[in-house]
Amino acid sequence: MKKKSMIDLNRISCDEFKTTPKIPLVVVLDDVRSLNNIGSIFRTADAFVVESIYLCGITACPPSVEIHKTALGAEDSVQWYYFEDVCKCVNELRHKGYKICCIEQVEDSISLEQFIIKDCEKYAVILGNEVKGVQQKIVDISDCCIELPQYGTKHSLNVSITAGIVMWEFMKKFKK
Repeated sequence: MKKKSMIDLNRISCDEFKTTPKIPLVVVLDDVRSLNNIGSIFRTADAFVVESIYLCGITACPPSVEIHKTALGAEDSVQWYYFEDVCKCVNELRHKGYKICCIEQVEDSISLEQFIIKDCEKYAVILGNEVKGVQQKIVDISDCCIELPQYGTKHSLNVSITAGIVMWEFMKKFKK
């Protein structure tokens, strides 16, 4: 086996990405504080052709050297928006027809393995702060909460890892 070169990978340009059909998924970051996590989420959103990212509250916005370290330019390809108030963001997305799904451990959550992604729906997944998670007021107004099953001693995964797993599941469904 030979490792593929950048030419072998045949990646599209940033301009081509902007016109490429996206999966009907937006990612909402609710007070994510780590710029490395934000950059990583941008990079994963680019890889899985996610529609856009909504940065809310204390979540930092590009341009940022620290975001760029992990995004590696994905902050230029993936469409993003900023909302100071995550509730206003959620209400706007709901008005645009998105199903609002918090990624959070709550009573009666749906396991990601059991969550049914419908072809006819658009989704907004909300990921929360690295310590506090998604705010309760956002959980209260969401359509559902999705939980990633975990079997070890830790109670949560890193937000960028969680985002990657969730985006991968949606991409698999929509890119069949």
